[in-house]
Amino acid sequence: MWSYEIARIWGIPIRIHVTFLLVLPLFVLVFAVEPTFGFGAFPSKALSYLFGAMAAVMLFVSVLLHELGHSLVAMHYGSRISDITLFLFGGVSQIEEVPKDPEKEARMAFVGPLVSFVLGVLFLMAYAGAKLVFAPADVENSSLSSAFTRLLFLLGYLNVLLGAFNLIPAFPMDGGRILRAYFAKHTSYVEATRRAASVGKLLALLMGIVGFFVNIWLVLIAFFVYIGASEEEAATQLSSMLEDVRVKDVMSEGVVYVSPEATVGQLLDLMFETKHMGYPVSVEGVESGKGVPLSRVVGMVTFNDVRKIPPHDREALLVRDIMTPELITIPKDAHAIEALKSMRKNGIGRLLVVDGDEVVGILSRSDLMRSVDILSLRR
Repeated sequence: MWSYEIARIWGIPIRIHVTFLLVLPLFVLVFAVEPTFGFGAFPSKALSYLFGAMAAVMLFVSVLLHELGHSLVAMHYGSRISDITLFLFGGVSQIEEVPKDPEKEARMAFVGPLVSFVLGVLFLMAYAGAKLVFAPADVENSSLSSAFTRLLFLLGYLNVLLGAFNLIPAFPMDGGRILRAYFAKHTSYVEATRRAASVGKLLALLMGIVGFFVNIWLVLIAFFVYIGASEEEAATQLSSMLEDVRVKDVMSEGVVYVSPEATVGQLLDLMFETKHMGYPVSVEGVESGKGVPLSRVVGMVTFNDVRKIPPHDREALLVRDIMTPELITIPKDAHAIEALKSMRKNGIGRLLVVDGDEVVGILSRSDLMRSVDILSLRR
């Protein structure tokens, strides 16, 4: 949600998030007006903003190459890449299954910073070559050659900085994954994640304290690192809990269906009676049961669909007017963690569970969370 595909590279969708569209002009402005490392000292404002824009775009291209490095190694190890998204804080590769082999994860994590270091060295070598090609006076004055030379130095410096920053041993940076791979050689994957997350949280707290006295940006980065470490730890524990659980073990079998010809008001009455927040829509109009042919199910309707409707329209509109016709299904023998990934990917709260061409159950996010709570107590 809030991200848009702009290209495909090696079959990987490249997306930009709306936050990226907000931060890109900010980077252009900073590079254009900053006199020390940017182009603010140039008397020509047009030249300053032109090269400021080039620097901002090339920086995010460098971030994209960094993420492509991760993705190519992950694909080499058999993982599927959902997409690469550029957003406010840079870029992220959505890898559906991160290799749990420590050596593979370490290589996959390290290749991103390696790409950044290689780019940095190449840009700095180009900068050194440009200084030899152009006359010293051209490099020092505010000519086009001076702006080009500064652009090369800036991109080289920022790529080296990007590579070094990503090696900080804290999630969500690559250094956190390298640290987890190190711990995973001596302990379980979950315990390794817990240890690496603890190191990341400690670094975030220290960074936040230093930033409070030195630079407010460090406080923001520390917050980002702390949240990233916490989320990685929680996600790994969740995956571990659901690793051996099948969809059929946690789904609800007593599926309640609703007719597409029912009014929204009647749907609300059904919700009050059954206490469910979402229903498959069946042309047969059955109220409950299982084993309904998937071909007879024409959509899903949820409480979120209903509350968008003003009260005075609830008796005039029908379920077919507000339902979502797209059906997202999952086989009953699939792993429960795959169901959770599908819900997150599609931004939905429930899936139809199928056995061949028949609907045999429904699985909601709350079903999964209840199962996790029970499993955590059992463990």
